[in-house]
Amino acid sequence: MIVVVAIILTVTPVLAKNNYNRGYEIWGSDQSNSVAGVESRGVNGGWIWVWDSKDVEKQLKNGKREAKPLGCDGNNRPGEGPCDIRDVFPASLVEYNSSEQPTGNTLDDLPAFGRLHGMLPDPQNKYMNANIFAPNGGYVGIIDGRTKGAVALFRVTGTNVGRSVHMSFWNSDGSALLVANLDGKVLERIDIKRDRRGKIIAANFNKSASLGVGKGMTIEDDAKVYLGSNGQGKNMIGSIVGSYDEADFSDLTPNGNCKENGCNENPVPEGGRANNVIICPIPSKRDYDYITLGGGGLLVANTRTTPMTIVGEYDNQVFNGAGCGGVQVDNNMWLNAGVSASGAGAAQSTFTMYTIDDTKFGSAPNAPNIPEPVLVYKDDTNTNTIGNIEGNPNPNNSGQLPGTTTRRDAHGIARTLSGSHIHNVDRIQGNVEVFNTKTLERTTYDLTSASGKGNGVGPCDAASVKDDVNLPLNDPAPDLMDTTPDGKYLVVALRGPVPVSVTHAAQGSCPGVGIIEVTRGGESGRLAGVLRATNTVDTAPVDAPGGHAYTGSEHSDIHDTSARRK
Repeated sequence: MIVVVAIILTVTPVLAKNNYNRGYEIWGSDQSNSVAGVESRGVNGGWIWVWDSKDVEKQLKNGKREAKPLGCDGNNRPGEGPCDIRDVFPASLVEYNSSEQPTGNTLDDLPAFGRLHGMLPDPQNKYMNANIFAPNGGYVGIIDGRTKGAVALFRVTGTNVGRSVHMSFWNSDGSALLVANLDGKVLERIDIKRDRRGKIIAANFNKSASLGVGKGMTIEDDAKVYLGSNGQGKNMIGSIVGSYDEADFSDLTPNGNCKENGCNENPVPEGGRANNVIICPIPSKRDYDYITLGGGGLLVANTRTTPMTIVGEYDNQVFNGAGCGGVQVDNNMWLNAGVSASGAGAAQSTFTMYTIDDTKFGSAPNAPNIPEPVLVYKDDTNTNTIGNIEGNPNPNNSGQLPGTTTRRDAHGIARTLSGSHIHNVDRIQGNVEVFNTKTLERTTYDLTSASGKGNGVGPCDAASVKDDVNLPLNDPAPDLMDTTPDGKYLVVALRGPVPVSVTHAAQGSCPGVGIIEVTRGGESGRLAGVLRATNTVDTAPVDAPGGHAYTGSEHSDIHDTSARRK
């Protein structure tokens, strides 16, 4: 049975027009270990970096006074950060099951609490999610944006194909958190209840809402919640509700096609969906979720129903993989495609952009590949991988070193505040493609020069790691990005010399958060500064196929950054 949920949300009146005088914070998610002596990258701990916009402006003006990261003890003092996620979510937290009974485990007893992959603000700008992506981990948390204290922590469902949390996204009004259980191949939902001021008073992991997107799926381990005192001594909240018996773990879409190839012997003339590890569940303003998939193709789900329901399905020859970037402008969802995160991606090159009209989806499922996506841009050098059958048939083995590689990888995406332009980074080439949302005209700027157009040396060079003379400098390796509330800047994650994830496409030299000044009315930009991050505690070995065998001690690896209005 499918039930349309009505999640009650009461919030305060709309903030005063352009209420930016209080400034904002820039949050950075550092995937590196916060524990020494760990043999694998991104499996134990991680770092939360938070900078105040007023300190950032001072750094940009004089270039000498570096902005200092805030602490997480509730006082927001500069210079006391970064914050270890193992302190924010203490090891003493007790694990509970759906029967509200302790399992006998604490967080300290469990594996893979590490690899802080991303943090995004809720629509109220009061809370941040925390996506902890270590293999076989599957943890997702909620943090109070003002105090930096943990509010809730869950472990997602373990299925017969695995469990991990890649990213989660808030829905349009903050009444739900939509979770990509990547290895488990499940879209999951945490229902959020707030008081009239927008404070979260309940967070309920709803098993009934789950939408499996694989084949032959079974539940091996129920979702869990962790309760007790957070790092500031305050009680955590959360519960597990619903039943997997009411969820959708069937093999077929409403049209009778395999959600994932191989569930039956029926042909898939346009490629189908070869591997449905969920990369990013990107929500629209109407709460339709665009579920990007590792093997290409796309599923669109109505997230307001219980269970969540598929209303759109796309084959990978129609919508190539493997994208994660997505934003909405007016009625259109802008969605990209880049290289695979797996080892196969090392020989791939992909930079593609689509739009899909969100208003064409309703309560009933559309026929496959309807509405047809608009192909805004596909690079001529794309390899014929992840559904792109017309691409270059030869593997691109040019690696990832700047100046020699010809590979491309579309990843982080942001819109200007007005929605006039979309900015999409190339993680390998270190530049940004800009699309006019009305004319679809494309322009480009770089993140290596002072001007963004090749003139002068940009700030990544001065911020580059200097303890290995052979490491290529001024290599930003831009990743996920966001727009500041005042619209002046884009903030972009800059990867480090020891990349934790997508190691074949993400080695960089100036780990931290880049501040891109938006220019020419949104049509261009330039890297104006770098908020440098550092971690010499981690000692895990480097692995950067096609890159440089780094011998230094810097392990910081910022994968995501967001701006939260204070």
